[in-house]
Amino acid sequence: MIKIIADENIEFLEEAFSTLGELTKLPGRKISNKELNDADVLLVRSVTQINKALLEGTKIKFVGTATIGNDHVDKDYLISNNIFFTDAAGCNSDAVTEYVFTALFQIAAEENINLRNKTIGIVGVGNIGGRIARLANAIGLKVLKNDPPLKRKTGSPEYLGLDELIDADIITLHVPLIKEGIDKTLHLFDNERLSKLKDGSILINTSRGSVIDNTALNEIIFHKKLRVILDVWENEPNINTGLLNRVKIASPHIAGYSLEGKVNGTVILYKALCDFLKEPSSWKPQLTAVNEEIIISDIEVQQSLQEIFSSVYKIREDDLITRKIRGLEPKERKIYFDLLRKNYPLRREFPNYRVKLNKQNTELEKLIKAFRFRID
Repeated sequence: MIKIIADENIEFLEEAFSTLGELTKLPGRKISNKELNDADVLLVRSVTQINKALLEGTKIKFVGTATIGNDHVDKDYLISNNIFFTDAAGCNSDAVTEYVFTALFQIAAEENINLRNKTIGIVGVGNIGGRIARLANAIGLKVLKNDPPLKRKTGSPEYLGLDELIDADIITLHVPLIKEGIDKTLHLFDNERLSKLKDGSILINTSRGSVIDNTALNEIIFHKKLRVILDVWENEPNINTGLLNRVKIASPHIAGYSLEGKVNGTVILYKALCDFLKEPSSWKPQLTAVNEEIIISDIEVQQSLQEIFSSVYKIREDDLITRKIRGLEPKERKIYFDLLRKNYPLRREFPNYRVKLNKQNTELEKLIKAFRFRID
């Protein structure tokens, strides 16, 4: 029987993988070369660095990460050692999209910002960025797109240079962390680029913390009066508490933490491992149904959408628990940040909820359906 070592925070871990081999669950940051000595399969999340130091001398032949990002994986090492690798690309795209719009509408409500006809710059137009572009268009935002790989692939003029969207009212980042090369994203938003942002603009990062130079952002955010929403941070779990004080919404790298998103990641890894082992994939997750109805009496579109989003996801609660890091001793902050992620009560995605409108509004109905809610 094969031996599987896995991050204990992978959803439905035991249910999915215990029939495929001998399963050992460990905290992601505690997985080391010693534990992998006689293992065949390694399943991780983003906190485990997959590299030579971890894998050298082991029997590992399959590595899977239940995340869309894979910058924590040395893929060249895996290829050179004939180790199969898979990620879970796209698994939580809807969850992150829902986070972005919930946060955006929350800030708009608190700061009395009318989003219609505002400009949004989307940096990275893949699984998540593409969804955001479609929904932003639907609600009346002017959409500007930046994606150099897609620009090279398609030659389409719809993909602009980064400096062509730097003056947008809203900028949201959806790129992988790439540390070098033509598509380098490490500190893509450095001191110089941050200084060019429109005063009072909204900056959202749900991609990777180091896409923004957090030290530079901490210095510029006040002078530019930026409204910043950060779910990801440089040097996690040791985050910049000075910057935490200055952002409008903070969360502990949980934008993609819906139950559906996590389960999708597990399903992708499970099917990939079954294929690798030439075993039938018989496991199918069973999720508890949500039986909740959101009643909306107001027909003003932006206010109604904000009310719907905040009824499903109370993002200010995540912000409040994240800010408690400030009152902890430095050595306790890292532990607390990881515990927030480990113990996070997974959100349910929008299609689980029904919306009832007391007044008919065709435009609002179309938007509610675009965001995948059901209408009674």
